[in-house]
Amino acid sequence: MRPASSRSRPSEPRNGARPRTQEDAIVEVTWCYYQDGMNQNEIAERLGISRATVVNYLAEARKRDYVRISLDSDVFRNQELARRIVDRFSLSDAVVIPSSPDGPERSLDRVTRVVADWLPGLLEPGDRLGVAWGETVYRVAEAAPRVDLEDLTVVQLVGSRPAALGFAAETCSATLARRYGAHCVNLHVPLVLSDRELVERLKQEPVIEAQLEAVANCNKTIFACGTCGEDSHVVHTGLLEKADIDACAAKGAIGVICGRLIDQDGQGLDRDIEDRMIAVTLQQMRNKDMGLLVGSGPDRAAPMLAAIRGGYATHVATCSETAADLLKLSEDHA
Repeated sequence: MRPASSRSRPSEPRNGARPRTQEDAIVEVTWCYYQDGMNQNEIAERLGISRATVVNYLAEARKRDYVRISLDSDVFRNQELARRIVDRFSLSDAVVIPSSPDGPERSLDRVTRVVADWLPGLLEPGDRLGVAWGETVYRVAEAAPRVDLEDLTVVQLVGSRPAALGFAAETCSATLARRYGAHCVNLHVPLVLSDRELVERLKQEPVIEAQLEAVANCNKTIFACGTCGEDSHVVHTGLLEKADIDACAAKGAIGVICGRLIDQDGQGLDRDIEDRMIAVTLQQMRNKDMGLLVGSGPDRAAPMLAAIRGGYATHVATCSETAADLLKLSEDHA
């Protein structure tokens, strides 16, 4: 997708000169493509470079944020499936993106990109945005536009835990805060400790106490509800072993919110590990001004439905296939 613009006929560089550096070339290619409306072949001919080089320069321009193509979220908010989801679950709002024919991975990419464009419009001066962790939230943060949002505080909702590919909680919150020019409150403690008494002592430390107060006082959140299987984020991060997640699933666990397991009604499971975690509680995740639930994929409908039933979500962003699964699942379990 690129902005509509008038097409220009290819022309020779002024005085036969071509951009002197690669940086000049990237800027020239970007301008020709997005502003002059030239196609890639015309640009290649004009600058005396290959079409493959043009493609690479355009990709580099996007990577450097020289150009950003945003989606009008209102189009997807008014989509029929979005309206049905809002009505069915009494939500404040929803966006539903057409599922990609290239599979679930591309569908998730579509969803996180539209959320990145939608989220700034959901925030107001003075908001305290609690940010969860995991791949979905990380993708939103990476795709977020560079905008200055007045008087916004971004808060890390769970303690630190090693995670693959930068999906760690502190990375998600810090990246989003940097993109929005916001103040960031990180939670400088491990997510899980081996000793309950140590947890209580850490919570009483003045610095940690202040950070946990910020967690409790978030008025808006963005989160995903993970799955309860061997490929779950909590398994990959070592928060639970495969045998543990299987046992929890057998007891009714169907989703994971900020490291805490929930059943099909969104209620938490009583586990020994709960008392050894330093993170937002399920009760603190409820009844927010905004709880933006983001998810997409063939295994996400059941966890998302549980999160909605539990009262954690006021807004939902997903793909059309997952939206249809959500609606059908809610009918089956009515």
